[in-house]
Order: sequence, then C-alpha cells, then structure tokens
Amino acid sequence: MQPDTSQSPSAALPHTSPIESAPAGATARKLMAAFCGLLLLGGGGAFAVANFQSNAQVVYPKLVQHEIPSLAMGGTLPSLLADPDYRLYRSDRLRDSDTAESLLERLGVSDPAAAAFLRRDPLAHQNLWGRHGRFVTVEVNGLYELEKLTARWVSDDSGKFNRLVVSRSDDGTSFSAEVQQGDLQRSTRLASGVIESSLFAATDAANLPDPVAVQLAEIFSTEVNFHRDLRKGDTFTVVYETLEADGEPLRSGRVLSAEFVNKGQVHQALWFQENENDKGAYYALDGSNLRRAFLASPLEFSRVSSNFGRRFHPIRKTWRNHNGIDYAARTGTPVRTIGDGVVQKSGWSNSYGNVVYIDHGEGRVTVYAHMSRRDVKTGERVSQGQQIGAVGSTGMSTGPHLHFELRVNGQFKDPRTIAQQSAAASPVSKAVRERFDALAQSTRIMFEQAPLMVQASAE
Repeated sequence: MQPDTSQSPSAALPHTSPIESAPAGATARKLMAAFCGLLLLGGGGAFAVANFQSNAQVVYPKLVQHEIPSLAMGGTLPSLLADPDYRLYRSDRLRDSDTAESLLERLGVSDPAAAAFLRRDPLAHQNLWGRHGRFVTVEVNGLYELEKLTARWVSDDSGKFNRLVVSRSDDGTSFSAEVQQGDLQRSTRLASGVIESSLFAATDAANLPDPVAVQLAEIFSTEVNFHRDLRKGDTFTVVYETLEADGEPLRSGRVLSAEFVNKGQVHQALWFQENENDKGAYYALDGSNLRRAFLASPLEFSRVSSNFGRRFHPIRKTWRNHNGIDYAARTGTPVRTIGDGVVQKSGWSNSYGNVVYIDHGEGRVTVYAHMSRRDVKTGERVSQGQQIGAVGSTGMSTGPHLHFELRVNGQFKDPRTIAQQSAAASPVSKAVRERFDALAQSTRIMFEQAPLMVQASAE
C-alpha cells in the first residue's frame, strides 16, 4: 500500500535502542508504570492512544519505510515487495457515498473482479454500502489485488462485534463472504487538554471522541456552565473506556474518571458502583454524589442560541422578555425530561407547536416547546432523563431548536438555576467507603501526574 504522504520518506523516525533513550524518558516510563498499577485498581488507564497494561514490556519498534509509487502515476512495486507472499494493509472508515469502486480506489486496490463481487454479493451489499463510519481493512498483494477485506461494527450492547470477511480463494479465481462474531475487548485511555476557544475544539485537539466530550460536559454540568463559564486556559483530564475489535477501537465507552479546572477551581469525578447490581454513579472524590434531582439541560451538551432574559423577538420584531432558554439542535435530536414528574399536558399550541408540560411537584413545572414530535401523553409519569420528544421547528419558530422553560408557582425562572439548587443524591454508603476512598486516592495521584504522563506518552 502507499505510505502516508503527509510526510516525506526522509522524515522517518530513526530506530533507537533503550540505551540511547534519554534519562528523562526512562523516569517518565517508571512513573507511568507505577501509576498504571494504581489505575488498574479502578479498571485501568491508558494514555493518549496507547493502552496502559501493568505487565506490558517496553517495545522499541523498528520503522522500515519504502516509497511505493501511486497507481495514478503508473508505478510498480519495488523489487523488495514483488514477493507474492508480501502483504500490504490499509484501513479507513466507510462513507455514505461509498461504492465498491470508490472504496477500493481510496484504499489503493486495483482489482475489477473484487469490485464486481462487492457490488453483487448480498452480505457485502447489506453490511457495507450506506453504513457510514464502519471500520474497513484491506489486505493487498504485490499486484494491488485484494486478498481480504474485513469490516467491523457493533450493533448492540451485548459485548459482541460483527466482522464481515471477504476473502480471495486459494486458487485466486473467486471470492467468498461471511459474517462472523467476536468478543469486544475493553481497554482504558487517558486524554488531557487545554481550552483555547471551546470545549469541542479542545477535545478534538486531544483526539477525544465526541461521545466522551459530551459525557465530560454532562458530568460537570451542574458545577460548570459550559456555555458561558469556559475560560481560555481551563484544563481537563479524562480516563475513559474504549471497546476494541481485533485490536482496533470501534467505539468509546464510559468515562471512568475526570477532572476539569475552570477559572482556577478544580472539579473531579469518579465513576463508582457500590455492588454488581448497582447501576453506578459519578461521585466527587470526597464521596458526595454529583447527581442532582434535576439535570442541567433537557438536551445532551449543545449550544445555547438564546438565553433567559430580554431579547429582540425574531418573528414579532419587538424587544420582550425571553422566558426560557433556546437550544439549537438538529431536527430529531432527543429531548429528555430534566427530573421525575407527571406530564401535565402533552399537546399542540399555535405559538409553541408540539409542547409538553411536566409537573415536578412543589409548584415547579418545566416546558418543552417547538418539538417535532411528542413521545409522552398527558397524565403519564416520567423519570429523570426519559425521552419525551424530539427537537423540531413547530409553532412560531424560525428554525430547529428546543425552547425550554422553568415555572415556579406560575412565575418564570432562569432554568439554569434549577439543577444547581436541587438536592444531591445519596453519597457513598459507609459499607463501601473504604473501597471508594482507596480508589479515590489513586485517582487523585493520577490527576496530579497526568500532565507528566501525557507528555511522556506523546514523546
């Protein structure tokens, strides 16, 4: 296959032996190994893109690089690679617009017979085309012909993954396809970053998956207003799970621990289950529960398009009080109730369109307006986080968004205050406090050493 052309062949990294490594690197590795053992008490940890394993040996890979001419230039493989047993590999993710020809061309394969098979085979047709984001690897011989194509994906929460394998026959005259199933492997990774402009810009720079970034914002949502309170120089550190298939990460999992420093104030969280049957929760390292009676937002982390207070109404063209918060999001984005309650009304309003009112008791009512659909009925009891509808643009709306209100005894209140002022869930129980404290202490040490460990991993 063709090497990464983003760097010239002369930019290849030299091979070094352990003796040639700098003393600082050796010290960093010792620190990494020591704190790895502590992290494994709580499920393990990995840094950057490398998995942490307590018994892992330091491996010094030797880089062998050969420049392979592009097919578009009419090049041929170097004589070293002309051995028929030599195999080249390349991976990419499927795109919505992919066809057999476009996928193989992007992966450097020149094989009309393989393209024809991928077009007509039922298994390939069902599991490749239109399956955006699925991870595909090809194995190619010295003539750029396809030897094997493998696609992997996760379809449910069973802990299994599916593997489509398209293989060339031993005599090279035909292809076959089959779908296999394997066990997902869990590993843990660590990422750290600095806010320069926005949370997502910082998490992108740290190669943090979007679902993990959303979890990070959700965990600290009652303590940090990620729409208004972020400052340049704020930092984060997060340890999270990845689910791997055949050594390739397919998706991210749960955040296991996280730290966010906002305006100099440190916020820390740790995922903890008191027992196997407990669904678990996030706790501060002192054992207090971060879960509140009300969520900070009816949507997963999103941007605010109009805050509570006075604004110029985009339709009525007058200045007036805006009695809620507008969350800009795509049509169909799930809307959730921020707390337990009873649906006071689920219906239609000329101004609010599809709207749901939920009574949370003690005179507190939340309102969810302009939805594309309603998933609950009047009188139905709902629980915190339950989906009650989807974002839309019904009623008097200029575009897809959710209008969200909080009313207390009929008076409009700033919805941002409800989560911060609501009661916290129960802290860690005394029966498991010793186990929690041990895990919390190892997490504190990890947060203290994370900048050094991330730097060592990058080096």
